[in-house]
Amino acid sequence: MYKIVIDSCGELFEEMKNNAHFSNVALTLEVGDYSVMDDENFNQAEFLQKVAEYDGTPKSACPSPSAYMAEMEDVDRVYIITLSSQLSGSYNSAVLAKNLFEEEEEDVQIHVFDSKSASIGQTLIGKKIAELEEAGKSFDEVVSETEAYIETQHTFFVLETLETLRKAGRLSNLKSMIANTLNIKPIMGSTEIGSIQQLGQARGMKKALDKMADFMMEVTPNTEERVLAISHCNCPDTAEMLKERVEARGKFKEIIVVDTNGVSSMYANDGGVIMVV
Repeated sequence: MYKIVIDSCGELFEEMKNNAHFSNVALTLEVGDYSVMDDENFNQAEFLQKVAEYDGTPKSACPSPSAYMAEMEDVDRVYIITLSSQLSGSYNSAVLAKNLFEEEEEDVQIHVFDSKSASIGQTLIGKKIAELEEAGKSFDEVVSETEAYIETQHTFFVLETLETLRKAGRLSNLKSMIANTLNIKPIMGSTEIGSIQQLGQARGMKKALDKMADFMMEVTPNTEERVLAISHCNCPDTAEMLKERVEARGKFKEIIVVDTNGVSSMYANDGGVIMVV
């Protein structure tokens, strides 16, 4: 029996939600005095309203090692996928849980993957692991091939609002004001180590989606062999626009669209879209 544990920054696809092989471990979201678990009871609309009303920076707290350890019971092989270690302490917490659990249960095989991504990037990694497990690969083969897959993965996102970046101190008030006034949308992407970089910018969401799709195609050979996923924060129409632009540029093995969980909603903010391939 194997289990794939994804911290709650990773959105489970529909076929994963009722699959006993998959589970989410919740982070905690904090907006001033307001605190909520990023689990199945997460209310995106309420959370986004709290963020919009708060002058400070919303924060997240990673799962405790005990939360990860609870998911390791009664299985033979455990694969844990955390959001990038450059963005959260979730990876370190999972590694500590692994080490503690192995002191008591030496027969359980456990590996912690640093996704070097977030959101649906983590989910696609989980999907890859399940495919390898179902193909009868050994634990070591699954780990090796999944790590190789992570190295080929690319994450992109476009923000509707720059407020999250401004509140986090990554954008000056003046620059934020000018960008909002001119309707400038930054196109962001992941680095090789899993941090965030700005790839470009465009005036208006439609042009930004076009640029993001172009950036994606530049680094994605053999698209027909790749699964591409899009997550959106309360903007299904924008996600559909992005999907159409992707389909106009290449044929993919599969394209999946989902709504964001709590942590991804905090990062992307209302109207943000994330694309991973």
